[in-house]
Amino acid sequence: MSAPVAEAPAGAPLTGSLTPVFIRLKLSLLRNGLRRSSGRRVAYIASMVATLLFAALQLLGLIALRGSEHAPTVVALLAGVLALGWTVMPLFFPGGDETLDPTRLVMLPLRPRPLVRALLAASLVGVGPLFTLTLLAGSVVAVAEGAAGIVAGVAGAVLALLVCVALARAVAAANIRLLTSRKGRDLALLSGLVVAVGLQFLNFGAQRLSGAGGLTALDPAAAVVGWLPPASAIAAVESAGEGAYGIAAARLLVSAVALVLLLGWWQRSLTRLMTTPDGSTIAAAEPSRAKSSRPGLAGLLPEGRTATVIERSLRYVWRDPKTKAAWITSLAIGLIVPLFNALQGTGSIYFACFAAGMLGIQMYNQFGQDTSAFWMVAMTISGPRDAYLELRARALALLVITLPYSVLVTVLTAVVLEEWAGIPEALGLSLALLGAMLATGAMASARFPYSIPQDSGYKNVAPGQAGLAWISIFGGMVAAALLCAPVLALTIWLHVAGAHGALWLLLPLGAVYGAAITWAALRLAAPQVANRLPEILAAVSKG
Repeated sequence: MSAPVAEAPAGAPLTGSLTPVFIRLKLSLLRNGLRRSSGRRVAYIASMVATLLFAALQLLGLIALRGSEHAPTVVALLAGVLALGWTVMPLFFPGGDETLDPTRLVMLPLRPRPLVRALLAASLVGVGPLFTLTLLAGSVVAVAEGAAGIVAGVAGAVLALLVCVALARAVAAANIRLLTSRKGRDLALLSGLVVAVGLQFLNFGAQRLSGAGGLTALDPAAAVVGWLPPASAIAAVESAGEGAYGIAAARLLVSAVALVLLLGWWQRSLTRLMTTPDGSTIAAAEPSRAKSSRPGLAGLLPEGRTATVIERSLRYVWRDPKTKAAWITSLAIGLIVPLFNALQGTGSIYFACFAAGMLGIQMYNQFGQDTSAFWMVAMTISGPRDAYLELRARALALLVITLPYSVLVTVLTAVVLEEWAGIPEALGLSLALLGAMLATGAMASARFPYSIPQDSGYKNVAPGQAGLAWISIFGGMVAAALLCAPVLALTIWLHVAGAHGALWLLLPLGAVYGAAITWAALRLAAPQVANRLPEILAAVSKG
């Protein structure tokens, strides 16, 4: 008979170090994730190779920067950008690391302090920490001078890496309830918007730096960032190399204190997660509250089918994650492109039409956002008249947002460029373009519908329907440009003829022309929708 195993008293913490266990757990998660499918394995290996190659190029660039007068500025700002990236990445990619969710460990008898140490060590395993460490090592090589600089560089690089990782973990733990909810998935889908906006800011900054002063213009910003963690740990390397040991020690101390505070914040968040019930459980246990009977903004809509369809479409914009992401991306880019070009001095009042074009794309594939629930819409369509009312209401829902937004973007662009006289013609062209987009969008929705997968991450087209999406969107955009040709030709003729006093006529003409072609397209698309209901339902139900 085997000897009985002594059991630990109830509530006693687990003995031994948790760190090796969590490191092995992290490696097991990575290994098992790659075993799921060959496609996932290839994608992971390709992304890892691309990341490491990019890190190697950055390392070579930082080493080549050694001895440059701008090296301290570059490395300080680079450390700040790395910290910013580690802060926001858990918010937009919560599913990238399964160990980010500490609620999986709620049922285990773990103490917060050893749990924090173990999770911190496990967080250092992966491509992200290796990429960060490579850039930090290159930053140290770029500015380190003498033995003191090398010692401060080793300490600063390790400290900066720990601050970045602890910052990401603390932010993830504090927002884990949000990240695992529907709102969190909405936030993740908006990551594309952040990338698009960030690229515009980088483009704007690069053009500014290419002017007089170059990198010297960043010296004031680097002086401030050099005292913020974790950039202060890297800035300490330069101070130590110059013999300013007191300043170097102070900068290292700033990052060390930040690390201690982040670990304390992380530990408190873990304790709260482990000891408080889930808010959704509490809400489910409470008696249901009667919903308000006030109609709100829906009471302003006309009665009948039109009001129902408009309200449903606007609810899609507000609640459906992919619809919301598409709308917010279009709104942001439609404003950024004309305004940033205007601020850089390379813009034109006609760039304001970009907003109408971006928002008009939302008219394409109107039935795809319904997915398989389109059968309920199909049951209410008994003929071309019902189909016309359905399409018209969806176009009106789009106009509720697009019309005031197009006016706003046009006016803001004119203010920045100080071209007040160009508002009528630019707005007239925008309205004509918007009408053309609505017209082609209605026809594309009837002829080329496709499914939008709801549980496939960033995929917006079901497998096998990519060709339909390309035909619908890009073919429709080309057709919309051709439909706008008469208004565009009139604009050019008025400028060439010198009839600048008659340019204001483009505003009413553009509005009437846009409304007319939209009405005509809705009339043409309605019979096709009514006759193709089974085909549309089959197309939008795939995936």
